[in-house]
Amino acid sequence: MGRTTVVLVSGETRWKVRFVSRILLDGVNPYVPVDEERATALRPHWRRPIPVLVRINAGPITPWRTNLMPKGDGSFWLYLHGPMRRVANVGVGDEVTVEMSSDDAYHSDPTHSMPEWFKVALAGDPLARQNWTRLPPSRRKEVERYLGALKTPSARERNLQRALKVLRGEEGRFLGRDWAGGR
Repeated sequence: MGRTTVVLVSGETRWKVRFVSRILLDGVNPYVPVDEERATALRPHWRRPIPVLVRINAGPITPWRTNLMPKGDGSFWLYLHGPMRRVANVGVGDEVTVEMSSDDAYHSDPTHSMPEWFKVALAGDPLARQNWTRLPPSRRKEVERYLGALKTPSARERNLQRALKVLRGEEGRFLGRDWAGGR
């Protein structure tokens, strides 16, 4: 395993894991494998995605924020998106030095809380409210984020009507997907 040390990252002291690995390919997705021992150094006994700060070959100065994705056997994948690889000037098959620390500043709370106008509309529509509570948290978060970003009253009203329609169980398209049965 790579050395685990306390270092200074973005002005805060954090545990950091350093190791050398080769960039591999999972389908079309470039990644670096992260074994269970290294992942445990970041977050012991963790089986969900781990929010991390990452530098590849000592760059960039401000680390990338991303997630380690669990494989299911205790190890993780560190997917390397295009900008990460371009900054490090690396590609699939290249050997890289990876520096990681747990991103303790990450919070999974919604970026936007539920807009008051949407909350009022749901309170007045029992069927839509019931189907809202049945949605997975990730879908509710997606809807709240989208509705919270709307700027004009006409966009809010138009999207409110679409949201209520699909949440009542009517078939329709909302947020780029087909909805049926309130989901």
